[in-house]
Amino acid sequence: MLTILSCLPADHDLRYVAAALLVCVLGSILSMRLLARVRRNTGLRRFHLLFLAGLVAGGTVWTTHFAAILGYDSPGSRSFEAGLTFASLGLAVLFSWLGFYVTTRTQRGPLIEIGGAMFGFGIAAMHYTGMSALNLDGIRTWHAPAIWLSLVLAMGFGAVAANRIARPVTRFCKYGGSLAMVLAILSLHFTGMAALTLVPMAGAETPAQALSDSVMLISIVTGIGLIMAMAASAYMIDMQAAQEAVEGYRQLALQDPLTGLPNRNGLGARLAPPLAEGDETAHLVVLAIDLDRFKDINDAHGHAAGDAVLKTVAERVAASLQPGEFLARIGGDEFVAVKSEIFARTEAAKFAERMRALVLMPVEWEERSLSVGCSIGIALHPEHGLTSDELLSRADLAMYRAKSLGQGKICTYEPSMDEASRRRAELAIDLKRALVRDEFELHYQVQNDTQSGEIIGFEALLRWNHPVKGRVPPNDFIPMAEQTGLIVDIGDWVLRTACATAATWSQPFKVAVNVAPMQLNHDLPRRVAEVLRETGLAPGRLEIELTETGIIA
Repeated sequence: MLTILSCLPADHDLRYVAAALLVCVLGSILSMRLLARVRRNTGLRRFHLLFLAGLVAGGTVWTTHFAAILGYDSPGSRSFEAGLTFASLGLAVLFSWLGFYVTTRTQRGPLIEIGGAMFGFGIAAMHYTGMSALNLDGIRTWHAPAIWLSLVLAMGFGAVAANRIARPVTRFCKYGGSLAMVLAILSLHFTGMAALTLVPMAGAETPAQALSDSVMLISIVTGIGLIMAMAASAYMIDMQAAQEAVEGYRQLALQDPLTGLPNRNGLGARLAPPLAEGDETAHLVVLAIDLDRFKDINDAHGHAAGDAVLKTVAERVAASLQPGEFLARIGGDEFVAVKSEIFARTEAAKFAERMRALVLMPVEWEERSLSVGCSIGIALHPEHGLTSDELLSRADLAMYRAKSLGQGKICTYEPSMDEASRRRAELAIDLKRALVRDEFELHYQVQNDTQSGEIIGFEALLRWNHPVKGRVPPNDFIPMAEQTGLIVDIGDWVLRTACATAATWSQPFKVAVNVAPMQLNHDLPRRVAEVLRETGLAPGRLEIELTETGIIA
């Protein structure tokens, strides 16, 4: 009686055993990597990766089995029945596909492990079908408990492999899945071989070898080699495509598509290293650059001209940058320039002057010469802030101060700008509540005939009585109301209040009301008619005054 489990080194060709083990390990790693990629993809790509994963896994199981069998020096003659031999390959691939398909159908739940167990069952089906294809001299008997044990081991390790791929805890779980697949194949093979007992019989004739050992070995190695090479190539292509997609998304996230410069996110990424952890030893300057008259170019020549200006300015400035300098576009016509190793305000001012000179150069576009101005704000690190947000915010404040002084100005941040900005923000919030709280009132300025001196009417003047700040000058809150759009509601209140007051006068004097440019875009004639009907004021007594800016707009 011969026990097949007694696989002593003297009974094997170790070259075959080494080849079987190598194929098992490499194939398991590749199979589990492909399975992980299947779970991350959708659609047609998912289908193709599933096909390759099943093909590689099934081929790995089949090749490991037959390479090990070929390495065994069995007594007597041996042959393989072709039909069952290749049927075992089909079973291995089929159950691999089926098990992987079930595993990848869900992100959670028991189907993951069930699919892995189905894959393990396929290993057993391949093994015992392959053993049936092996013709040996003697009578074979099988030990049922060992067969059941081999089945439990294969299905258990198969479930573990699927679990490690589908439910990773660390980045090393992918290796755990590969190890579990190796154990599923090897435990099934050796336990299944232990279940077989061969009783040699004198005079028993073994059928003629349908396929020689050399043909079997060449076929196995060549076939699985091609399959694994093809799958590895597809895996690398998918990995590269994923990396290219990630890089593309990263580029979109960090780069301005029009100019190719870093965008706001890219600027933050560039500023992070030198400003890491509030390092006060790094000296750099941040310039907030806003293009003046850019809107006029867009309105007069179209957005194509505006885009050409932005691209030309960006290319021109970028081409002149020196070591330690970089430029970013963070908004429509807003740029930020940064220069490191700045130790004095004079150096920062020279950098700003150089940037302004480059921006002011004309841009040639379709036989036209287009030019823009720029207002620049300067913030220094660490003097004006330690973080990128602080520096950008304060450079912006300085830039807005420069813009308020007239086009083409350069301003350096001062702490008083923060206080002015805070006051403006508080005033804007209070302005929204002023109408509700009835904090506005109208004063009436007399209008006289220049020849006779007689009173001919009154002009309504808006005043704001702030409960805390007192009288707020109109030149402080009127521009703010226009910027926020509140001027429409405030202007409507002025019109209605002035007409209602004039209707109560004993003399039929005219009342003059100023109208903001924004009110002209809100169906002013209809609103005037409604107010006149509501208040009962004669139309001839109302005078609408348009400002020069309103007429120009």
